[in-house]
Amino acid sequence: MKYSFIRFLIVGVINTIVGLTTMYVLLNGFRFSYWWSTLLGNIVGAGVSFILNRNFTFKNDSAIGGSLVRFVMVIGICYFVSYSLGLKLAIWLLEKLPVVPKEFAKDLAVLLGTGIYTILNYLGQKHFVFKEAEKRRILKTDPNADT
Repeated sequence: MKYSFIRFLIVGVINTIVGLTTMYVLLNGFRFSYWWSTLLGNIVGAGVSFILNRNFTFKNDSAIGGSLVRFVMVIGICYFVSYSLGLKLAIWLLEKLPVVPKEFAKDLAVLLGTGIYTILNYLGQKHFVFKEAEKRRILKTDPNADT
């Protein structure tokens, strides 16, 4: 547990680079809509995230099926909550800060949504998706630990 957040952040940097790159290429390069760009970029980043978090962050060796279903649920909830809030927050900020051009609203929304997503996703992965693996790992290192 002590280093899981650090490992999660390392994985997060990797999948964020992959996901954000995908989002911005789709949004600005291919002119996809905000929602399609963030959805597809998130799916690509989530795939990287699942593999790396399962094997590196939480060292989960249980059957892939159950954790994959929970992972998809957490990703879906985090996606809609985070990018909806990110868009609303970006619009609100741009209304309050008229110095920033409004055409950057979607780009700002992507960044804000990604930040919110990272926090919600870590909590969901740790406490719901890979919870059992984390408990087993703690008990292995400290049999007297209270989980």
